[in-house]
Amino acid sequence: MAVFYYTRHGQTVWNVANKICGSTDVELTELGHKQAIELGEMIKKENIKIDEIIYSPLIRARDTALHISEITGIPARKEERLMEQNFGKYEGTPRDGLEFAKAKENFVNSFEGGESMLKCAHRIYSLLEDIKKEPQKVFLLVAHNGIIRMVESYFHDMTNEEFAACKMKNCELRRYEI
Repeated sequence: MAVFYYTRHGQTVWNVANKICGSTDVELTELGHKQAIELGEMIKKENIKIDEIIYSPLIRARDTALHISEITGIPARKEERLMEQNFGKYEGTPRDGLEFAKAKENFVNSFEGGESMLKCAHRIYSLLEDIKKEPQKVFLLVAHNGIIRMVESYFHDMTNEEFAACKMKNCELRRYEI
């Protein structure tokens, strides 16, 4: 059985502004950098066994992963499949917009210029299947709030409403057995 950990990047300027980031490259805030450093220190202090960090190519996830890597000494590499879902016309709009909330319940909708939930799930499930093939290695995935929905749906049956409402805090750490 393979084990992996998952964390969401540190706080971004658009998180503070309550905007949907999606695949838009948005930087961490000062607090976001601090959260990443604190997570790295916690992983080191608690001696959590992680062999490799793989991270989304977006700057917020990259910077989070590199802070953790620097503190822990765990090697890190970019993984394109961890890119946040492209929410098309909704990127930069309020996270709590009613139209977006409804659109998230439609799994084949490409968000007018974005990526459908089904296509996003396919690439995340593909990554998880690859992780399963390396049970001797423990990974830390550093990615996004939208991607955690895909990870959780891989392990649990969810209603559309549960899926749309699924989220995690910045730099929260979750452990999975696959």
